[in-house]
Amino acid sequence: MKRRFIGSLSNKKKRQKDKKVEYFHGVLVDVSGVGVLILGRSGIGKSECALELILKGHRLVADDVVCLELDESGKLYGYGLNPGRTFMEIRGLGIVDVEKLFGIGALKPRKRLHLVIELVDPEEMQDRTGMERRTMKILGVELPWKRIPVTPGRNLSAIVEVAARNFLLEERGIKSPEELDALIRKKAEEE
Repeated sequence: MKRRFIGSLSNKKKRQKDKKVEYFHGVLVDVSGVGVLILGRSGIGKSECALELILKGHRLVADDVVCLELDESGKLYGYGLNPGRTFMEIRGLGIVDVEKLFGIGALKPRKRLHLVIELVDPEEMQDRTGMERRTMKILGVELPWKRIPVTPGRNLSAIVEVAARNFLLEERGIKSPEELDALIRKKAEEE
């Protein structure tokens, strides 16, 4: 993926704790308890998708610049830059203050990262079934990585919500593509 990674920072305090921070151009949202990093090229709709998720009751962690840090236990946590972590840029509207518009409950200062969703142009898509398991390695941590094609009329926030819920199912060992494949094979063997 091009230009998803902004850079690394290791300040004196962080070096003392052996922590490394990576910055990504994207949005981090808490969706039903799942930390979702939304990536994609500039102007593809990352912030608009996050805004729809906030309207549905999910919580914004960071918009535009997402700081990801590895903690002592090997888990990735994300947060936004201060000052300005309560603001979003929405094309056509400009800068909006999420806290003043929706209240403090629409924000979360820090969230563990579980899932990466990349919004892509349709011609970049190949796998439609979900059988192909992609991962993205960030600071040595492998994370599930879903690529969602953006076309007019698609409800991206609903797709991100389903991806987060599906992640929770997969964490419990329930994998829908494999289950469907097994059902089709069983039916074919019976005939």
